[in-house]
Amino acid sequence: MLAAGATDADLRLAVRRGQVLRLERGLLAVPDADAELVAAGRARGLLTCVSAAPAYGLWQLRSPGRPHYWQSNGRSAARCVSHRVALTQPARHRTLAALPDVLLHALLCLPELESLVMVESACNRGDIDPTYLLRHLHGSRCGQARNVVSKIECGADSLLETLARVLFREAGILTETQVWIDGIGRVDFLLEGFLIVEIDGLAFHLEARQFKKDRRRDNSAILQGLPVLRFFYDDVVHAPESVLTQVREVLRWGSLRWPQTNQPSYQHNWLRRGW
Repeated sequence: MLAAGATDADLRLAVRRGQVLRLERGLLAVPDADAELVAAGRARGLLTCVSAAPAYGLWQLRSPGRPHYWQSNGRSAARCVSHRVALTQPARHRTLAALPDVLLHALLCLPELESLVMVESACNRGDIDPTYLLRHLHGSRCGQARNVVSKIECGADSLLETLARVLFREAGILTETQVWIDGIGRVDFLLEGFLIVEIDGLAFHLEARQFKKDRRRDNSAILQGLPVLRFFYDDVVHAPESVLTQVREVLRWGSLRWPQTNQPSYQHNWLRRGW
């Protein structure tokens, strides 16, 4: 504000009138400032980890129960989750950690899938290089974080696709993403070379044109002998085991392209594993 031409007297008057909030010595905020950033300023911390996801437009699986702050002042963390790992870059401003540190804190703090969707969304936009993250994840305590980074894959259009990809691959299913099929177009997933899986986001049903296009694509797939399964937000986020059950059932049937007696050998592997 001083750089914009305001004097000390102007600022004191603005504070008395309620036009500006004094968060602490040398830190002011306008009344309509982001509440999360204001709270971080009052706590003498930096907003970070999952709490900083909205500020950077990152995918977020769920909202945190308590705010996450980076703090170096030794204050009690009773009402927040306090991060104290050394910062790798200067803060974006007085109350928001830099994006690389936000992601590193998420990797060291959150459950695997919650941190993965945040980091992958930043990687998809080209905002972070995974090698930068790995350079700062040393030692045994960072093993899980490094494992999450190893699962990053660019190309997902939404956090739902990221969650579904991890679900399928960790179940041992051969999973190809963003596959182009002549006569059908690009599909979200092709499992074991023949099962198409599409993930429909929260708003897909609001667009009638897209709905019709998707159904025509499904018809084209069936005509080519490729079965199609569609899943929604609630399926992927809240009922992943049901998703896997349906996928495995269709994979057991095999492709319409093959007679039942000539189905691929991977099905026999599943039967031996008891799937």
